[in-house]
Amino acid sequence: MHDLDELTAFASVMASGSLTSSARELGLAKSTLSRRISQLEERLGQPLLRRQANRLLPTEAGTLFLAYSQQILHLAEQGQQALDDLRADVSGELTVEVHNAFARGWFSQQMEDFVARHPGVRLNLHTRLTPPTGPEDETLCLWLGDVADCGLRQETLGYMRRGVYAHPDYFRRHGMPHHPRELTEHAWVDLLGTSEQGVTLHHAREGETRITLPPSRLHVDQYVLHIDAIARGRGLGLLPHWMAEKRLQHHPGSLAPCLAEWAPSSLPITLLYPFGRLPRKSVTLLEQIRQTVPESWRLHSPIPPERVFTLD
Repeated sequence: MHDLDELTAFASVMASGSLTSSARELGLAKSTLSRRISQLEERLGQPLLRRQANRLLPTEAGTLFLAYSQQILHLAEQGQQALDDLRADVSGELTVEVHNAFARGWFSQQMEDFVARHPGVRLNLHTRLTPPTGPEDETLCLWLGDVADCGLRQETLGYMRRGVYAHPDYFRRHGMPHHPRELTEHAWVDLLGTSEQGVTLHHAREGETRITLPPSRLHVDQYVLHIDAIARGRGLGLLPHWMAEKRLQHHPGSLAPCLAEWAPSSLPITLLYPFGRLPRKSVTLLEQIRQTVPESWRLHSPIPPERVFTLD
């Protein structure tokens, strides 16, 4: 087993080329530093440094052993930091940003539970309408939908399946579509302009069909507004099944699906957070989110692309 003080002394002298400079940097007597290097060479059974004029130069063994010394010192530092993090309290201010679809229900309950479990935490929870575009220090984000590369680590937690929904009264008045091409005959409630370029639906046997919808007369920018408008009979729209099921639990009969054999691509659910070492409060919250993700999200994956037919 190597002595960390000896490895530190050796790595410092290799970097400076001078016992005097390294002794000053490490706060040691020059004789102490020289003794530590001699002890390390004795353990290894060969010299690591040689004198040339007023400098210390590495031997072949010294050059080879330096990389291993640095790895050992780095691992020791990581281990100590991990233990320090474990001992540290989960406390301080923490900012979390979330897609507006998660503003109520599961996620808000998790945030309340986290604050209750850790009294020293002050949590700032913000909703947002667009995904992050650049790294933000110590800010965590939970997003629904595709995210471009933005300089943050992206961890996919699962996928949210979607379907076409309307109020049952709407179907009674206007009829229920039985094929995607019939959607062009119906009013459409659009979310954030996502349907303006058309909608692609997948069928297990027929592949993918892309349809161009009539212009929507109602555009909304939040899922809460979107599901409310559809539930009030304003037209058809794409909704995550999970959100529709939650709505039906509180308002039975307010939504009905159609085109059950046809489905759009699922939406990825992504955790975004900075690269590198995170404070323990962030690590603890991320782990709670991972452990409590609804099972229906975990088991699903995006629909694979197949043949595409265009219906204008």
